[in-house]
Amino acid sequence: MASSAEIPLVGGTFDGETVTVELDPNGRPPLTHHHLGSTGLAGAEIYELESAEGEPAWRYCWRGPAT
Repeated sequence: MASSAEIPLVGGTFDGETVTVELDPNGRPPLTHHHLGSTGLAGAEIYELESAEGEPAWRYCWRGPAT
């Protein structure tokens, strides 16, 4: 069974929300997260993984719209 983690989103429309992601075999989450908006992929925002102090050890920081 794969491990997962709750990672907070920082910035953008979804600031303050968290996402559950599956960890790779080395215990790391995906490098990016495309968070879908109410209009699906057209309204998606791109978040990039960063290390963080404390727990959780990571956060996804907003980089901009996908389109």
